[in-house]
Amino acid sequence: MSTRLFALVFGIVFLLAGASGFIPGMLHPVPAGAPPLTVTAGYGFVMGLLPVNILHNLVHVLFGILGVAAYAGVFAPRVYAQIVAVAYGLLVILGLLPATYTLFGLIPIYGNDVWLHLVLGAVAAYFGFRPIEVPVLRK
Repeated sequence: MSTRLFALVFGIVFLLAGASGFIPGMLHPVPAGAPPLTVTAGYGFVMGLLPVNILHNLVHVLFGILGVAAYAGVFAPRVYAQIVAVAYGLLVILGLLPATYTLFGLIPIYGNDVWLHLVLGAVAAYFGFRPIEVPVLRK
C-alpha cells in the first residue's frame, strides 16, 4: 500500500470514528468508576468499548480531514503519517499514566483507547518512517 493510499484510508477511518461519537445510538453510558471529565458533552463509550467525548470526536474528525487533505496533495502523505505516529505514540504514553487518563479533564484516553492508539500509531509509523525507495537510473 502506498503512503498516499494510507492517508486516504486513515482519513476516512478517522472521519467515521469521529462521526460515530456523535450518533446517540453508538454511545453507551459511562460506567461507574470511570474517570471524571471537565468536558462532559458527549461523554460515553462508543460501542461500549472506547471512551469519547465531544473533544475526542472533534480530534478524530480533524485527523480525518488531514488524512484526506494529504491524499489530495495539500501536503505530503508521509508527513501526515509521521504526525499521526508521533501524536498517537504520545497518546499511548499519556493513556498509561493515571494522572493523564483524561488529558487533564478534557479528553478521555484510557482503557481500550490506549491499545487502539498503539495500533494506529504503529501502522502510521510504518508508513511515515519506513525508508523511501529511490528509483535507480540506469544508463
